[in-house]
Amino acid sequence: MKHTNRQTTHRTLADLYRAIDRQHAVTITYLKPGETEPTIRTIEPFDIRTTKNGRIEIYAMCRLRGDARKFTLDGVLSYTLHRIAFVLEREEPTTVAGHVVPARSVAQFVARELGRDDFPRYRRHFQTAA
Repeated sequence: MKHTNRQTTHRTLADLYRAIDRQHAVTITYLKPGETEPTIRTIEPFDIRTTKNGRIEIYAMCRLRGDARKFTLDGVLSYTLHRIAFVLEREEPTTVAGHVVPARSVAQFVARELGRDDFPRYRRHFQTAA
């Protein structure tokens, strides 16, 4: 078990990205904002994003709930990396989250799907400990 307060943010993110690349499960001890009791969750992380205000969010499938959840890196108190493969299936998004723009033709739809990876909001951002 690795405690996040005993290592840099860079090290924690490197471990989480390694779990994403290898598709290995991670067990986290997580403290929700505003709560006093932490919970233990086994998650299957699939994305890490940085918000506009600089918070780092982990998007993962939660094995307890069986669906996609968002966890802030600040709330992760400790974690354990496993060699257990992902078992939960998740639906792939077809639109940019929060922006639903109807396609007016098949060509427009195909162009959006091909260009989806070029949107700046899909690029991963790294933040190092200060």
